[in-house]
Amino acid sequence: MIRQIRYFQAVVGCGSFSEAAEQCHVSQSAISQGVQALERELGFDLLERRNRRFTLTPAGEHFYHKSLILMADYERICSESARIAQGPRSVLTIGYLRAYAGPEFQLALEEFSSACPGVQLTIIPGNHEELYELLRTDQADLVLSDQRRAFSDEYCNHILSTCSEYAAVAPRIPIAALPSVSPGDLKNTPCILVTSSSQQETERDYFHHVIGIQSDFLYAENLEKARLMVVSGQGFMLPEGIRDPCSADSGTALIPLVRSQTPIRRNYCTFWKRSSTNPSIQQFFAVLQSKFGSDQLPG
Repeated sequence: MIRQIRYFQAVVGCGSFSEAAEQCHVSQSAISQGVQALERELGFDLLERRNRRFTLTPAGEHFYHKSLILMADYERICSESARIAQGPRSVLTIGYLRAYAGPEFQLALEEFSSACPGVQLTIIPGNHEELYELLRTDQADLVLSDQRRAFSDEYCNHILSTCSEYAAVAPRIPIAALPSVSPGDLKNTPCILVTSSSQQETERDYFHHVIGIQSDFLYAENLEKARLMVVSGQGFMLPEGIRDPCSADSGTALIPLVRSQTPIRRNYCTFWKRSSTNPSIQQFFAVLQSKFGSDQLPG
């Protein structure tokens, strides 16, 4: 019956028997027979069929919504039971930049969690120096960070992407109309840094001396608060890891940050100790690397 419910959910979700068959990797007749068998088992119709089209019956609509909850619970029960049967789970601790705004990390976590349910993930946000310390002291197995140091042979260093810097501003302010801005153009607009309280001075020094920001600095402990500060007109922020400016949050405008008309760019990398024996590191790295596509480079 579980398989038949999955077929029914696929048909409703796809709106088509043929597309549901492709999604479930079975023939269209198998999908149709499975739904019919489910209806016979339940004793009522789930679908009202009209030629090649269908609509949910009132009972079918109710069953569909409740079955989604049922299947989510079923899958969790199976996963938890499998973990009990397999014994203690392996653990993978991953650090990532607090201000990382690209979708790749989240997509990788989703795919890895689905493919490796036996691995317990621990996720820790941090600024560059915090992530380096976590890695150095074996508190993290792998980190996603920007490159501020020369690569060390002690670590596996992989450049995932080289990204242009963007200033995120409120769309209503005049600066948002510019095709690009230099740090000097922003000297009268506060720069909002996403950082822990202990790293405020370190982050301020980096963005002032390396990136060239000349304005005053404000601080937010997480990316969401920084975005709200930008939207409310308190300043601009420099979101990390933006590869596609068209994917920016709808509440902000992204302006390329340049120096002498040349885009300011930064490397975003993964790091882990060469001496590590945790097999999940390579598995997660492979998934994460795939999310960056053609941008990936060896480090």
